Amino acid sequence: MSSAADSRPSLDPSALAGLPGFSVEVLDETASTNAVCAERARAGAPEWTVIVAEHQTAGRGRLDRSWELPAQSGLAFSVLVRRHVSPARWGWLSLVAGLAVAEAIGPEAKVKWPNDVLIDGRKVSGILSELVMSGSATAAVIGIGINVSLTADELPVPTATSLALEGITMSRTTLLTSVLLRLRHRIAELTTFTEAELIHAYAARSATIGHAVTVSMPDGSVVEGIADGVDGDGRLLVAGKAVNVGDVVHARLT
Repeated sequence: MSSAADSRPSLDPSALAGLPGFSVEVLDETASTNAVCAERARAGAPEWTVIVAEHQTAGRGRLDRSWELPAQSGLAFSVLVRRHVSPARWGWLSLVAGLAVAEAIGPEAKVKWPNDVLIDGRKVSGILSELVMSGSATAAVIGIGINVSLTADELPVPTATSLALEGITMSRTTLLTSVLLRLRHRIAELTTFTEAELIHAYAARSATIGHAVTVSMPDGSVVEGIADGVDGDGRLLVAGKAVNVGDVVHARLT
């Protein structure tokens, strides 16, 4: 009897090589696509360099949490961004990346502040954005992981899910292409959109805004209340406070 892993096809490098404006490098295996992409950035790689791994062995989420996938069961990739984003809007990178992923998956996918994508309340994707010094300039590396064909037994935690488990059939090559094109579009909006337009676009897909949340802070304190929205810097507004993504240990829907 064949296992799920036996039926997991490789990415199609030729299709990805033809993606206009992107330079996509497919690795058989790496510890972290973010680490490789950061190395490429420091070496002067152009914007929209993409590192994608068939198997990522030591992936990281926020606050150095581990994130791993069985080989070819999902997408683990990182994207280099340079000139499009002003420092004032760095805080939006993970938020708009989440929008790009949710839009590529379909209407059932929602974004959970600050860096998750959910389907029916279960995590299907996580995002980690990091700033990298490249010469005298600052670049950004956006790392994205998506559970595509994981079975229930392969899920890292009971609160996770995969596209396959949700009945969504999509090849990894098609999904990666769609996310990259939407990500480029959303990042361009960080320059062209007003704060109100950014906030509206995010709120339309949000699984957090309007719901009760518990936000754990590094000093051990907890902020609880209804998430009223996000502000122009991408901070979550809850209980009269503006919470920055960099200051949050964990944000939980309650």
